[in-house]
Amino acid sequence: MNVTENTIAWWQLTPNILWTDWLIYLLLITVGGFIFYARRHEHLCAPWRQIMRRRLAMGSCIILLAFAVVGVLDSIHFRQAVEVKDDGAIRYSNETISLFDQLVLPLKNNTEKTYSSPFATHLYAKENVEAADGSISRDYPRLKHGGVHLLNSGMEKSDDIQSRVMTGIGHSALLMLLLIAVLVIWQSKKNTQTVTATLKVIWQGGHDGLPWKTIIVTVGAIVLLICLSRQLATVYHVFGTDKVGQDVFYLTLKSIRTGLVIGTLTTLIMLPFAIMLGIMAGYFRGWIDDVIQYIYTTLNSIPSVLLIVAAVLMIQVLIDNNPDVFATLQQRADVKLLALCFILGITSWTGLCRLLRGESLKLREADYIQAAQAFGVSHFKIITRHILPNVMHIVLILVVLDFSGLVLAEAVLSYVGVGVDPSMISWGNMINGARLEMAREPIVWWSLMAAFVFMLLLVLTANLFADAVRDAFDPRLRSQ
Repeated sequence: MNVTENTIAWWQLTPNILWTDWLIYLLLITVGGFIFYARRHEHLCAPWRQIMRRRLAMGSCIILLAFAVVGVLDSIHFRQAVEVKDDGAIRYSNETISLFDQLVLPLKNNTEKTYSSPFATHLYAKENVEAADGSISRDYPRLKHGGVHLLNSGMEKSDDIQSRVMTGIGHSALLMLLLIAVLVIWQSKKNTQTVTATLKVIWQGGHDGLPWKTIIVTVGAIVLLICLSRQLATVYHVFGTDKVGQDVFYLTLKSIRTGLVIGTLTTLIMLPFAIMLGIMAGYFRGWIDDVIQYIYTTLNSIPSVLLIVAAVLMIQVLIDNNPDVFATLQQRADVKLLALCFILGITSWTGLCRLLRGESLKLREADYIQAAQAFGVSHFKIITRHILPNVMHIVLILVVLDFSGLVLAEAVLSYVGVGVDPSMISWGNMINGARLEMAREPIVWWSLMAAFVFMLLLVLTANLFADAVRDAFDPRLRSQ
């Protein structure tokens, strides 16, 4: 028998974890372990408390967490059952979907024929339309999903949008009042004071110095956007549709995972090379320093685009020669994404390596390291206990700063055709597809605008958060 979407049970889903999913899970476990470790060491907690007390940094952190939640939900992949045979055997679909796809299923399934503008009820271009009497005329056809609930699209649309906006605002206000009530009750019990006194403390900044007003406003803005999206995006295409009729709002949200994967996994691949080789070059000097300098000087001399193109072509040949290894289209695109992360990581560690080399050259002449060498302490212990902790502020600052650069690099590489797989949804592929859309008449501008706004928001908040990390972890700024 066939299995419909409404009759799918949890045992009729099979996990389909991709390579990048495993790495994301490993990253989450690593971050959780670091948080657990840092909470037990005051010298690690103090800089993070300083970051949390800054209003701009806290607002940026909340927005980044919202992006991260979308990326994690989009990294839980599985395949649905399409048929259950008489003997109980289940045949699964070749399409891999994520938990995020299930949460926004109307956005995924409500596809149109071709372009439609934001909040439109008709297609963007005229076509031959057959009337009820059989006559054919040139007109804008009605959409299959966008505004289909309206009887008179011209008269009712503005009133319907206004009504749904007010409903979304009302729902977000009720939800925020509930969250604020929970916060006040929690703070009252924590600080053993009355509700009125707790409200006054939160308004003035709190006992712990946290910018509660900024936190509440930022969370309120995110909750408002979610409620408005729930009211509008299920019945309208709020960002229009693309050439094949896919909802642009859905494509923009799905691109978040690709941007986060490029930014985070590439950094994880780059860090071991940069930290190990940079510290070794500065601490040991001599022929070790010369060899490491030759390596990263050679890498800097090779155009990175050529290495990326060569790696992508090699992976493509590998996929074409082994079609049985990659069962689905998503797995093939995921392997190309992982290969792109590796090649970007291999070509982007040289800058951090140079900085760590210079800092290690200075630290090795410090009195406490000279004393440790005189007492016969091994080089490994000196590097791990004395040099590495004193260069971690540089590592943290460069990691956060490089994240935004890598997100932009994906867009540029996809634009020139050597980035992620064309079948993978990403901001770079959306911008690449917008090249021809901007040249047509009338202009289709919403795909480019949606990718631009979301990419700008992610990169801007990452840069603002990086400034706070730099100020908190740089020993010279912290001493001032």
